Amino acid sequence: MGYMNAIGMAEQDISLEMAIGWHLGSNHFPPVAFMSVACIEAVEAARRGEWDRQVVLPEGVTYRDAPTASVSALVEGYHLEPWCEEEL
Repeated sequence: MGYMNAIGMAEQDISLEMAIGWHLGSNHFPPVAFMSVACIEAVEAARRGEWDRQVVLPEGVTYRDAPTASVSALVEGYHLEPWCEEEL
């Protein structure tokens, strides 16, 4: 159900910031809203086709012991695909 809600949010006239914040706070347990900035950056890079680009993670968060994660890893890990399909 959460992924379907994400698809619905991506199709609405809602800012990317609001939609991602809601998605990370409501569709993940525990909520991971603190990842909003990194996830928004990942979505914007994905829309430009920069799937290998590294995104700096929030302080104290690591991905495979690194302070950055690739756009593709963030999109997959946080289920951001609905926002990456096309320019909204």
